[in-house]
Amino acid sequence: MIGFETIGNATVIVHDDKPLLATDPWFEGSAYFGSWGLSHSVPAEQTDHIKACPYIFLTHGHPDHLNGPCLEQLREATLLLPNHAGARIADDLRASGFKTQVLDDAVWTVLSPRVKVMSLCDYNQDAVLLIDVDGHLLINLNDSSHEAFFWKRTVKRIVKAYEKSFLLKIAGYGDANMINYHDENGIRIPPRIKDIQVGRKIRFYTEYYRPRYFVPFSSFHVYQRADSAWANEYTTPLEAYLDGWGEGGAEMLPAFIRWDCSTETFEELKPPTVQTEIFEPTVFGDNWSDVLEPEDKPKIEKYFNGIDALSSRLDYVTLRVGQQDFSVALDGVARSNRGVTFELPRHSLMTAVEHCLFDDLMIGNYAKTTLHGDWSLQTLYPHFMPLVPKYADNGLARTEDELAKYFATYRRRAPMRYLLHLLETGSQSRIRPWLREHPKLFDAALKAYQFTRRL
Repeated sequence: MIGFETIGNATVIVHDDKPLLATDPWFEGSAYFGSWGLSHSVPAEQTDHIKACPYIFLTHGHPDHLNGPCLEQLREATLLLPNHAGARIADDLRASGFKTQVLDDAVWTVLSPRVKVMSLCDYNQDAVLLIDVDGHLLINLNDSSHEAFFWKRTVKRIVKAYEKSFLLKIAGYGDANMINYHDENGIRIPPRIKDIQVGRKIRFYTEYYRPRYFVPFSSFHVYQRADSAWANEYTTPLEAYLDGWGEGGAEMLPAFIRWDCSTETFEELKPPTVQTEIFEPTVFGDNWSDVLEPEDKPKIEKYFNGIDALSSRLDYVTLRVGQQDFSVALDGVARSNRGVTFELPRHSLMTAVEHCLFDDLMIGNYAKTTLHGDWSLQTLYPHFMPLVPKYADNGLARTEDELAKYFATYRRRAPMRYLLHLLETGSQSRIRPWLREHPKLFDAALKAYQFTRRL
Protein backbone atom coordinates (compact mmCIF):
# COMPACT_ATOMS: atom_id res chain seq x y z
CA MET A 1 0.00 0.00 0.00
CA ILE A 2 1.04 3.55 -0.65
CA GLY A 3 -0.76 5.75 1.83
CA PHE A 4 -1.07 6.43 5.55
CA GLU A 5 -2.86 5.52 8.75
CA THR A 6 -3.81 7.74 11.69
CA ILE A 7 -4.01 6.11 15.10
CA GLY A 8 -3.39 6.68 18.80
CA ASN A 9 -2.95 10.21 20.06
CA ALA A 10 -0.76 11.88 17.41
CA THR A 11 0.60 9.07 15.26
CA VAL A 12 0.45 8.96 11.49
CA ILE A 13 2.02 5.88 9.88
CA VAL A 14 3.19 6.35 6.28
CA HIS A 15 3.49 3.35 3.95
CA ASP A 16 5.42 3.00 0.70
CA ASP A 17 4.65 -0.67 -0.02
CA LYS A 18 5.68 -1.27 3.58
CA PRO A 19 5.73 0.81 6.78
CA LEU A 20 8.19 3.68 6.35
CA LEU A 21 7.57 6.52 8.83
CA ALA A 22 5.66 6.98 12.07
CA THR A 23 5.23 10.22 14.00
CA ASP A 24 5.15 10.66 17.78
CA PRO A 25 4.61 7.00 18.68
CA TRP A 26 2.70 6.55 21.92
CA PHE A 27 0.98 3.19 21.66
CA GLU A 28 0.87 1.97 25.26
CA GLY A 29 1.45 3.09 28.84
CA SER A 30 0.97 6.54 30.33
CA ALA A 31 2.25 10.12 30.13
CA TYR A 32 2.64 13.12 32.43
CA PHE A 33 3.62 11.24 35.59
CA GLY A 34 0.88 8.70 34.97
CA SER A 35 -1.88 11.28 34.59
CA TRP A 36 -2.69 10.55 30.94
CA GLY A 37 -3.63 7.29 29.29
CA LEU A 38 -4.73 6.70 25.71
CA SER A 39 -8.46 7.10 25.09
CA HIS A 40 -8.42 4.48 22.33
CA SER A 41 -6.23 1.42 22.18
CA VAL A 42 -3.74 1.09 19.35
CA PRO A 43 -4.55 -2.19 17.55
CA ALA A 44 -1.84 -4.85 17.21
CA GLU A 45 -1.71 -4.31 13.44
CA GLN A 46 -0.87 -0.61 13.73
CA THR A 47 1.51 -1.26 16.63
CA ASP A 48 3.39 -3.71 14.40
CA HIS A 49 3.44 -1.12 11.61
CA ILE A 50 4.97 1.45 13.95
CA LYS A 51 7.64 -1.00 15.09
CA ALA A 52 8.49 -1.87 11.48
CA CYS A 53 9.12 1.75 10.44
CA PRO A 54 12.76 2.60 9.70
CA TYR A 55 12.02 6.28 10.44
CA ILE A 56 10.34 7.90 13.45
CA PHE A 57 9.67 11.65 13.57
CA LEU A 58 9.33 13.34 16.97
CA THR A 59 7.72 16.77 16.86
CA HIS A 60 8.51 17.86 20.43
CA GLY A 61 9.35 16.70 23.91
CA HIS A 62 5.96 16.19 25.59
CA PRO A 63 5.60 12.56 26.73
CA ASP A 64 2.43 11.97 24.68
CA HIS A 65 4.66 12.65 21.64
CA LEU A 66 8.09 11.60 22.83
CA ASN A 67 7.19 8.63 24.99
CA GLY A 68 10.28 7.07 26.51
CA PRO A 69 9.01 3.50 27.11
CA CYS A 70 7.61 3.30 23.58
CA LEU A 71 10.83 4.67 22.07
CA GLU A 72 12.77 1.93 23.83
CA GLN A 73 10.92 -0.53 21.60
CA LEU A 74 12.04 1.36 18.47
CA ARG A 75 15.81 1.22 18.91
CA GLU A 76 16.40 0.08 15.32
CA ALA A 77 14.74 3.13 13.79
CA THR A 78 16.38 6.41 12.84
CA LEU A 79 14.81 9.22 14.83
CA LEU A 80 14.13 12.26 12.65
CA LEU A 81 14.12 15.45 14.70
CA PRO A 82 13.25 19.11 14.13
CA ASN A 83 16.14 21.55 14.33
CA HIS A 84 15.07 23.02 17.67
CA ALA A 85 17.21 25.76 19.20
CA GLY A 86 19.11 24.33 22.15
CA ALA A 87 19.09 20.83 20.62
CA ARG A 88 18.12 19.33 23.96
CA ILE A 89 16.08 16.45 22.54
CA ALA A 90 18.69 15.53 19.93
CA ASP A 91 21.53 15.61 22.43
CA ASP A 92 19.63 13.60 25.05
CA LEU A 93 18.59 10.92 22.56
CA ARG A 94 22.10 10.59 21.15
CA ALA A 95 23.49 10.27 24.66
CA SER A 96 20.99 7.44 25.21
CA GLY A 97 22.30 5.59 22.16
CA PHE A 98 19.56 6.35 19.63
CA LYS A 99 20.28 6.96 15.95
CA THR A 100 19.21 10.51 15.16
CA GLN A 101 19.00 12.79 12.14
CA VAL A 102 18.18 16.48 12.56
CA LEU A 103 16.21 17.96 9.67
CA ASP A 104 16.93 21.51 8.57
CA ASP A 105 13.92 23.81 8.35
CA ALA A 106 12.09 24.19 5.02
CA VAL A 107 14.10 21.51 3.20
CA TRP A 108 12.54 18.42 1.64
CA THR A 109 14.18 15.17 2.78
CA VAL A 110 13.55 12.10 0.61
CA LEU A 111 12.78 8.94 2.59
CA SER A 112 11.73 6.66 -0.27
CA PRO A 113 10.89 6.91 -4.00
CA ARG A 114 7.39 8.18 -3.20
CA VAL A 115 7.74 9.84 0.20
CA LYS A 116 9.51 13.01 1.30
CA VAL A 117 9.21 15.18 4.41
CA MET A 118 9.80 18.79 5.45
CA SER A 119 10.24 19.95 9.05
CA LEU A 120 9.37 23.47 10.20
CA CYS A 121 10.16 24.55 13.78
CA ASP A 122 8.44 27.16 15.86
CA TYR A 123 10.01 29.04 18.78
CA ASN A 124 7.74 27.32 21.31
CA GLN A 125 9.77 24.14 20.77
CA ASP A 126 7.16 22.45 18.60
CA ALA A 127 7.40 21.58 14.93
CA VAL A 128 5.20 21.00 11.90
CA LEU A 129 5.92 18.09 9.57
CA LEU A 130 4.86 18.20 5.93
CA ILE A 131 4.71 14.75 4.36
CA ASP A 132 4.42 14.21 0.60
CA VAL A 133 3.02 10.71 0.04
CA ASP A 134 2.93 10.03 -3.71
CA GLY A 135 1.70 13.56 -4.43
CA HIS A 136 -0.65 13.77 -1.44
CA LEU A 137 0.27 16.31 1.25
CA LEU A 138 -0.12 15.65 4.97
CA ILE A 139 0.14 18.81 7.08
CA ASN A 140 0.94 17.52 10.56
CA LEU A 141 0.44 20.59 12.75
CA ASN A 142 0.04 18.40 15.88
CA ASP A 143 0.27 20.77 18.91
CA SER A 144 1.97 23.64 17.12
CA SER A 145 0.68 27.04 18.15
CA HIS A 146 -0.52 29.33 15.36
CA GLU A 147 0.75 32.23 17.47
CA ALA A 148 4.34 30.93 17.53
CA PHE A 149 4.52 29.36 14.07
CA PHE A 150 6.19 31.85 11.74
CA TRP A 151 6.19 29.47 8.74
CA LYS A 152 2.43 29.86 8.21
CA ARG A 153 2.72 31.52 4.81
CA THR A 154 5.24 28.92 3.66
CA VAL A 155 2.82 26.11 4.49
CA LYS A 156 -0.08 27.93 2.87
CA ARG A 157 1.92 28.35 -0.33
CA ILE A 158 2.92 24.68 -0.40
CA VAL A 159 -0.67 23.52 0.17
CA LYS A 160 -1.78 25.38 -2.98
CA ALA A 161 0.39 23.10 -5.10
CA TYR A 162 -1.47 19.94 -4.02
CA GLU A 163 -4.86 18.73 -5.17
CA LYS A 164 -5.17 16.36 -2.19
CA SER A 165 -4.06 17.70 1.19
CA PHE A 166 -4.86 16.60 4.74
CA LEU A 167 -4.62 18.83 7.81
CA LEU A 168 -3.84 17.01 11.08
CA LYS A 169 -4.14 19.29 14.10
CA ILE A 170 -4.84 19.22 17.81
CA ALA A 171 -8.39 20.31 18.46
CA GLY A 172 -10.92 20.01 21.23
CA TYR A 173 -11.87 21.97 24.30
CA GLY A 174 -8.29 22.71 25.32
CA ASP A 175 -7.65 20.52 28.36
CA ALA A 176 -4.21 19.61 26.98
CA ASN A 177 -2.95 22.58 28.94
CA MET A 178 -2.96 23.83 32.51
CA ILE A 179 -6.63 24.14 33.57
CA ASN A 180 -6.36 23.25 37.28
CA TYR A 181 -6.63 26.77 38.71
CA HIS A 182 -7.79 27.49 42.27
CA ASP A 183 -8.71 30.74 43.97
CA GLU A 184 -7.00 31.91 47.14
CA ASN A 185 -9.56 30.06 49.26
CA GLY A 186 -8.53 26.78 47.65
CA ILE A 187 -11.68 26.45 45.53
CA ARG A 188 -11.22 25.17 41.98
CA ILE A 189 -12.07 27.73 39.30
CA PRO A 190 -14.18 25.81 36.75
CA PRO A 191 -12.58 25.96 33.30
CA ARG A 192 -14.76 27.61 30.69
CA ILE A 193 -13.12 25.75 27.84
CA LYS A 194 -16.25 23.75 26.96
CA ASP A 195 -17.99 26.96 25.94
CA ILE A 196 -16.19 26.85 22.58
CA GLN A 197 -17.55 24.99 19.56
CA VAL A 198 -14.81 22.59 18.48
CA GLY A 199 -15.85 22.52 14.82
CA ARG A 200 -15.85 26.30 14.62
CA LYS A 201 -12.40 26.35 16.19
CA ILE A 202 -11.11 23.92 13.56
CA ARG A 203 -12.59 26.08 10.79
CA PHE A 204 -10.10 28.80 11.64
CA TYR A 205 -7.25 26.53 10.55
CA THR A 206 -8.93 25.03 7.51
CA GLU A 207 -9.95 28.43 6.20
CA TYR A 208 -6.39 29.67 6.62
CA TYR A 209 -4.47 26.73 5.11
CA ARG A 210 -7.20 25.56 2.69
CA PRO A 211 -6.63 21.79 2.87
CA ARG A 212 -8.95 19.35 1.11
CA TYR A 213 -9.49 17.33 4.29
CA PHE A 214 -9.23 17.70 8.05
CA VAL A 215 -8.36 14.79 10.36
CA PRO A 216 -8.85 15.19 14.15
CA PHE A 217 -5.45 14.58 15.72
CA SER A 218 -3.29 14.85 18.84
CA SER A 219 -6.34 14.96 21.10
CA PHE A 220 -7.02 11.44 22.31
CA HIS A 221 -6.27 10.91 25.97
CA VAL A 222 -8.01 10.31 29.29
CA TYR A 223 -7.02 11.16 32.85
CA GLN A 224 -6.26 8.13 34.98
CA ARG A 225 -4.84 9.43 38.27
CA ALA A 226 -7.27 9.82 41.15
CA ASP A 227 -6.08 13.43 41.58
CA SER A 228 -6.53 14.32 37.89
CA ALA A 229 -9.62 12.25 37.01
CA TRP A 230 -11.78 15.36 37.62
CA ALA A 231 -10.49 16.68 34.27
CA ASN A 232 -12.12 13.86 32.28
CA GLU A 233 -15.18 16.10 32.19
CA TYR A 234 -13.20 18.42 29.91
CA THR A 235 -11.78 15.93 27.40
CA THR A 236 -13.32 16.07 23.93
CA PRO A 237 -15.59 13.29 22.64
CA LEU A 238 -15.33 12.49 18.93
CA GLU A 239 -18.85 13.75 18.21
CA ALA A 240 -17.87 17.23 19.46
CA TYR A 241 -15.62 17.82 16.43
CA LEU A 242 -18.67 18.45 14.24
CA ASP A 243 -20.09 21.03 16.65
CA GLY A 244 -20.13 24.28 14.68
CA TRP A 245 -18.37 22.72 11.68
CA GLY A 246 -20.92 23.83 9.09
CA GLU A 247 -21.02 23.16 5.37
CA GLY A 248 -18.51 23.79 2.59
CA GLY A 249 -14.75 24.10 2.67
CA ALA A 250 -12.65 21.20 3.89
CA GLU A 251 -14.17 17.78 4.47
CA MET A 252 -13.77 16.31 7.94
CA LEU A 253 -12.64 12.70 7.98
CA PRO A 254 -12.84 10.31 10.94
CA ALA A 255 -9.97 10.51 13.44
CA PHE A 256 -8.61 7.01 12.79
CA ILE A 257 -8.30 6.04 9.13
CA ARG A 258 -6.28 4.14 6.54
CA TRP A 259 -5.96 6.17 3.34
CA ASP A 260 -4.94 4.40 0.13
CA CYS A 261 -3.35 6.84 -2.32
CA SER A 262 -3.70 4.39 -5.21
CA THR A 263 -7.48 4.14 -4.99
CA GLU A 264 -8.14 7.53 -3.36
CA THR A 265 -10.29 5.82 -0.75
CA PHE A 266 -10.14 5.44 3.00
CA GLU A 267 -11.17 2.82 5.51
CA GLU A 268 -12.18 3.92 8.97
CA LEU A 269 -10.18 2.22 11.69
CA LYS A 270 -12.30 1.62 14.74
CA PRO A 271 -9.96 1.10 17.69
CA PRO A 272 -11.84 0.22 20.88
CA THR A 273 -12.28 2.84 23.54
CA VAL A 274 -10.09 2.16 26.54
CA GLN A 275 -11.94 1.35 29.73
CA THR A 276 -10.18 3.79 32.02
CA GLU A 277 -8.85 2.47 35.30
CA ILE A 278 -8.23 5.10 37.96
CA PHE A 279 -4.92 4.76 39.81
CA GLU A 280 -3.84 6.25 43.09
CA PRO A 281 -0.95 8.75 42.74
CA THR A 282 1.25 6.45 44.84
CA VAL A 283 1.36 4.03 41.90
CA PHE A 284 3.46 6.66 40.14
CA GLY A 285 5.57 7.54 43.18
CA ASP A 286 3.51 10.52 44.36
CA ASN A 287 2.35 10.73 47.96
CA TRP A 288 0.60 14.00 48.74
CA SER A 289 1.63 13.80 52.38
CA ASP A 290 5.37 13.78 51.61
CA VAL A 291 7.16 17.03 52.52
CA LEU A 292 10.25 18.56 50.96
CA GLU A 293 13.59 17.26 52.13
CA PRO A 294 16.24 19.82 53.21
CA GLU A 295 18.32 19.09 50.08
CA ASP A 296 15.32 19.82 47.83
CA LYS A 297 15.03 23.50 48.66
CA PRO A 298 18.37 24.70 47.20
CA LYS A 299 17.57 22.80 44.00
CA ILE A 300 14.21 24.52 43.71
CA GLU A 301 15.73 27.95 44.36
CA LYS A 302 18.44 27.37 41.78
CA TYR A 303 15.89 26.20 39.22
CA PHE A 304 13.59 29.23 39.43
CA ASN A 305 16.21 31.91 40.10
CA GLY A 306 18.22 30.65 37.15
CA ILE A 307 15.53 31.85 34.74
CA ASP A 308 16.31 35.54 34.32
CA ALA A 309 13.13 36.54 32.49
CA LEU A 310 10.99 35.05 35.25
CA SER A 311 12.39 37.38 37.91
CA SER A 312 11.30 40.44 35.91
CA ARG A 313 7.72 39.16 35.77
CA LEU A 314 7.12 37.52 39.14
CA ASP A 315 7.99 38.37 42.73
CA TYR A 316 7.85 34.83 44.06
CA VAL A 317 6.97 31.20 43.39
CA THR A 318 5.52 29.19 46.27
CA LEU A 319 5.54 25.40 46.36
CA ARG A 320 2.95 23.84 48.67
CA VAL A 321 4.13 20.30 49.34
CA GLY A 322 2.67 18.09 52.08
CA GLN A 323 0.61 21.10 53.26
CA GLN A 324 3.82 23.07 53.89
CA ASP A 325 4.72 26.19 51.89
CA PHE A 326 8.19 26.91 50.56
CA SER A 327 8.54 30.28 48.81
CA VAL A 328 11.26 31.27 46.38
CA ALA A 329 11.81 35.03 46.31
CA LEU A 330 12.89 35.87 42.77
CA ASP A 331 15.84 38.14 42.22
CA GLY A 332 14.26 40.86 40.09
CA VAL A 333 14.75 44.47 41.22
CA ALA A 334 11.44 45.79 39.90
CA ARG A 335 8.45 44.37 41.76
CA SER A 336 5.69 42.99 39.57
CA ASN A 337 2.91 42.51 42.14
CA ARG A 338 2.56 38.95 40.89
CA GLY A 339 3.17 35.59 42.46
CA VAL A 340 2.06 32.00 41.99
CA THR A 341 1.49 28.99 44.23
CA PHE A 342 1.76 25.42 42.97
CA GLU A 343 0.36 22.74 45.25
CA LEU A 344 1.69 19.35 44.23
CA PRO A 345 3.36 16.16 45.49
CA ARG A 346 7.09 16.05 46.17
CA HIS A 347 8.14 13.17 43.91
CA SER A 348 6.94 14.57 40.59
CA LEU A 349 7.91 18.13 41.59
CA MET A 350 11.51 17.18 42.25
CA THR A 351 11.65 15.01 39.13
CA ALA A 352 10.46 17.99 37.10
CA VAL A 353 12.93 20.37 38.76
CA GLU A 354 15.93 18.06 38.47
CA HIS A 355 15.19 17.10 34.85
CA CYS A 356 13.67 20.43 33.71
CA LEU A 357 10.21 19.05 32.89
CA PHE A 358 7.91 21.59 34.52
CA ASP A 359 5.41 21.51 31.65
CA ASP A 360 4.70 17.86 32.42
CA LEU A 361 3.41 18.87 35.85
CA MET A 362 1.12 21.50 34.36
CA ILE A 363 -0.39 19.37 31.60
CA GLY A 364 -0.96 16.47 33.99
CA ASN A 365 -3.58 18.70 35.69
CA TYR A 366 -3.19 17.28 39.16
CA ALA A 367 -0.97 20.15 40.35
CA LYS A 368 -3.11 22.99 41.70
CA THR A 369 -2.25 26.52 40.60
CA THR A 370 -3.22 29.73 42.39
CA LEU A 371 -2.38 33.13 40.91
CA HIS A 372 -1.71 36.08 43.22
CA GLY A 373 -1.76 39.72 42.20
CA ASP A 374 -1.94 41.25 38.74
CA TRP A 375 -2.35 38.45 36.15
CA SER A 376 -4.30 40.21 33.43
CA LEU A 377 -5.25 37.03 31.54
CA GLN A 378 -5.86 35.01 34.71
CA THR A 379 -3.69 32.21 33.33
CA LEU A 380 0.01 31.41 33.56
CA TYR A 381 0.49 33.10 30.17
CA PRO A 382 2.56 35.09 29.46
CA HIS A 383 4.43 35.61 32.73
CA PHE A 384 5.27 31.96 33.48
CA MET A 385 4.37 30.12 30.31
CA PRO A 386 6.17 29.83 27.89
CA LEU A 387 9.25 31.25 29.64
CA VAL A 388 9.79 28.30 31.96
CA PRO A 389 8.74 25.15 30.07
CA LYS A 390 9.40 26.17 26.45
CA TYR A 391 12.36 28.56 26.45
CA ALA A 392 14.21 27.56 29.62
CA ASP A 393 13.50 23.84 30.06
CA ASN A 394 13.31 22.70 26.45
CA GLY A 395 15.26 25.48 24.72
CA LEU A 396 17.97 25.73 27.40
CA ALA A 397 17.64 29.55 27.31
CA ARG A 398 17.69 30.59 30.96
CA THR A 399 19.68 33.84 31.01
CA GLU A 400 18.77 37.02 29.12
CA ASP A 401 21.75 36.51 26.82
CA GLU A 402 20.76 32.92 26.10
CA LEU A 403 17.20 34.01 25.42
CA ALA A 404 18.36 36.64 22.93
CA LYS A 405 20.48 34.05 21.12
CA TYR A 406 17.58 31.61 21.22
CA PHE A 407 15.24 33.90 19.29
CA ALA A 408 18.06 34.99 16.99
CA THR A 409 18.47 31.35 15.97
CA TYR A 410 14.90 31.18 14.68
CA ARG A 411 15.05 34.66 13.20
CA ARG A 412 18.07 33.85 11.06
CA ARG A 413 16.30 30.91 9.42
CA ALA A 414 13.66 33.11 7.77
CA PRO A 415 14.23 36.81 8.58
CA MET A 416 11.35 38.29 6.59
CA ARG A 417 8.83 35.63 7.56
CA TYR A 418 9.86 35.93 11.19
CA LEU A 419 9.53 39.71 11.24
CA LEU A 420 6.16 39.63 9.48
CA HIS A 421 5.05 37.14 12.11
CA LEU A 422 6.14 39.45 14.95
CA LEU A 423 4.28 42.35 13.37
CA GLU A 424 1.20 40.19 12.98
CA THR A 425 1.24 38.96 16.58
CA GLY A 426 2.24 42.30 18.09
CA SER A 427 5.45 40.97 19.65
CA GLN A 428 6.89 44.43 20.15
CA SER A 429 9.54 43.38 22.67
CA ARG A 430 11.30 41.31 20.03
CA ILE A 431 10.78 43.85 17.23
CA ARG A 432 12.46 46.79 18.94
CA PRO A 433 16.06 45.49 18.68
CA TRP A 434 15.64 45.32 14.92
CA LEU A 435 14.71 48.98 14.63
CA ARG A 436 18.36 49.87 15.15
CA GLU A 437 20.01 46.86 13.53
CA HIS A 438 17.89 46.36 10.39
CA PRO A 439 15.89 49.51 9.55
CA LYS A 440 15.56 48.70 5.83
CA LEU A 441 14.36 45.16 6.50
CA PHE A 442 11.92 46.42 9.10
CA ASP A 443 10.49 49.04 6.72
CA ALA A 444 10.07 46.42 3.98
CA ALA A 445 8.37 43.99 6.35
CA LEU A 446 6.07 46.69 7.71
CA LYS A 447 4.98 47.69 4.20
CA ALA A 448 4.40 44.06 3.26
CA TYR A 449 2.37 43.49 6.41
CA GLN A 450 0.26 46.62 5.85
CA PHE A 451 -0.37 45.58 2.25
CA THR A 452 -1.45 42.11 3.37
CA ARG A 453 -3.79 43.60 5.96
CA ARG A 454 -5.41 45.81 3.31
CA LEU A 455 -6.00 42.76 1.09
